[in-house]
Amino acid sequence: MDFPGKIAVLGGGSWATALAKLLLNNCESILWYMRRDDRIAEFKHLGHNPAYLTDVCFDINRIEFSSDINEVCRNADTILLATPSPYFKAHTAKITEDLSSKVVVSAIKGIVPDENMLVTDYMVEHYGVSRDNILVISGPCHAEEVALDRPCYLTIAGCCAEHTSAFARVIDGKHSHTILSADVDGIEYAAVLKNVYAIVAGIIHGIKMGDNFKAMLMSNAIREMERFLWAVSPRERNICDSVYLGDLLVTGYSRFSRNHNFGAMIGKGYSVKAARMEMEQTAEGYYGTKCMHDINERYGVNMPILNGVYDILYRGVSASRALVKMAPLFS
Repeated sequence: MDFPGKIAVLGGGSWATALAKLLLNNCESILWYMRRDDRIAEFKHLGHNPAYLTDVCFDINRIEFSSDINEVCRNADTILLATPSPYFKAHTAKITEDLSSKVVVSAIKGIVPDENMLVTDYMVEHYGVSRDNILVISGPCHAEEVALDRPCYLTIAGCCAEHTSAFARVIDGKHSHTILSADVDGIEYAAVLKNVYAIVAGIIHGIKMGDNFKAMLMSNAIREMERFLWAVSPRERNICDSVYLGDLLVTGYSRFSRNHNFGAMIGKGYSVKAARMEMEQTAEGYYGTKCMHDINERYGVNMPILNGVYDILYRGVSASRALVKMAPLFS
């Protein structure tokens, strides 16, 4: 089998849909798991995802849909995980198929709920996937901009350079560009933290504290991220690379950022509960904040921004009070 072989996409949301679009630029066909049969039937009828990125049309004859996750995994050589992190564990709990010989690519920008584990670590520990067969795909890249055929930049990380470059080739296209990395853990943690920082950037926007303050927040956030990454995975990395700084900036400033929009609602006076209910899509930074706060209790890294967001989301501290407390710590 020439890697990556038959590729399966697990997930039916906007990010899964955007990645499927990119894959079909270079693959003859893909497998696609969606949990709802009615959603699959509607997709086949309309020729596009009925709920997400509805402007992206697909040749459904090139897609093998199934609501049976084990059937999809059985027939795939490479499995692309693209579910929101809060639902990842519930989806994968259904898998009884042996994945030990599969290549698994995580496009999940979150921590496994209740486990406080990286997705890749979870797949190794619970499904016997080899470290050499684990890849991570990260931004900066909004699904909505993929749908609009705007230039997107994706970093593919893995321990096996051959697998990393081969998978990058099936993502590369006219509008999509890939960068290779070996920093699997660092990129996974960075993808979680940037969502946390995007929430507080949104809060600043909602309160109307201004761009000057937001710029200070973002410059301190990237340093906070660097401190944490060094503590959990000390290795040579350039924190200004697009997968770290670029992804932080696009998530913290873009109108497409659901985490920024979630934070903006809180800044405008919504309660955390009301903001969550108002969101049409999952703001993964809400869950990521608690996971990262719990993880950092083991490492003790100085992370005033993370702690401030945690206070707002989980301790009921007012956003303005948390920001006033945070501001003197900026440099």
